[in-house]
Amino acid sequence: MPQHRKRVTLRDVAEAAGVSLKTASNVVNGNGRMTDATRDKVQYVIAELGYRVNVSARNLNRGITGSIILAVPMLSAPYLANLASAVIEAARSHEYSVFVTTYAEGSATGARALLRSFNSTVSDGVILSMSEMERLEPDDLSVDFPLVTVGSRTAWDLVDRVTTDEIGDATRAAGYLIDRGSTRLAVIGAHCQYDHDALADAADGNAELRLRGIIEECERRGMLLDPRLVGVTGHDWTIGNGQATMQRLIDTGTAFDGVVCLNDQLAIGALTALHLAGRDVPGDVQVIGFDNNEESRYLLPPLTTVDSSLDWIASTAVDRMLARIAANAGNTRGNGGEAIPPETLRTQSRIIERATTR
Repeated sequence: MPQHRKRVTLRDVAEAAGVSLKTASNVVNGNGRMTDATRDKVQYVIAELGYRVNVSARNLNRGITGSIILAVPMLSAPYLANLASAVIEAARSHEYSVFVTTYAEGSATGARALLRSFNSTVSDGVILSMSEMERLEPDDLSVDFPLVTVGSRTAWDLVDRVTTDEIGDATRAAGYLIDRGSTRLAVIGAHCQYDHDALADAADGNAELRLRGIIEECERRGMLLDPRLVGVTGHDWTIGNGQATMQRLIDTGTAFDGVVCLNDQLAIGALTALHLAGRDVPGDVQVIGFDNNEESRYLLPPLTTVDSSLDWIASTAVDRMLARIAANAGNTRGNGGEAIPPETLRTQSRIIERATTR
């Protein structure tokens, strides 16, 4: 019968290297002061014996679980699925695992229930994606565990928030089409009927902020965004709804020569409708999307899009989460004894130039 090899322990390493258990532990964890010769000897023994760190035991000693929760409204949307993959990869580089869960699409109720049921024996904190949900209340984010939010919804400076510059990104997208000859823009992806005054006061929500940026750029260029050319999709930012919404705009007979779609899925549907209507892209109509989903580069023609900065968002959110976990475990303080304040971390996205624009 096959014999099971005994698991090599840190004590085995220490005895074989002729050092104390503490010294061996310091080598494994990169701590402590010792000579290079001692460190090299312990590392040689680790390699020879095939010692593997018991991550669970190490985390238990540190008072952490070694896992975090990523909560998103759904995984069917490519952006959110890609966000989950990027967060998992970023956490893995820090020897952290990620539990991915979903809450009711577009609803704050599910997210609120998730936060209230948080269990510190299962995970060390929550990264909450809020771009596609109704606004939470400040009390919902007043939690006693590490929480980092991702997306355009406000966090009232109660917790760390990682997001892109939605207004600035949309301004650049609209300006990109105008600079290349578009004089009448259409928009696909509004959550509700266009109300200029209400939109001017919109503080958050990616659809609202992107539409606001487009309007501001049009006004800056002396153009008006025709309300008939603002396609309302609600929260259904899918290919099918993009095609249906584009077809409705075409059917109005209102002239347009540029389309800003508030995500790539909507843009893919819009391109289908334009093709079926015999509109040449980009000759007759230029189209730009948001998110830089993988399929956008393989369309005919390939889609010009605003990159969603997913790698930056994921790595930044994980870094902030791990910093909060460390502070929570060690009760770390700064700024003269006061708790380290939450931050809003924001980046600008870049436009990926492809063939749906001139």
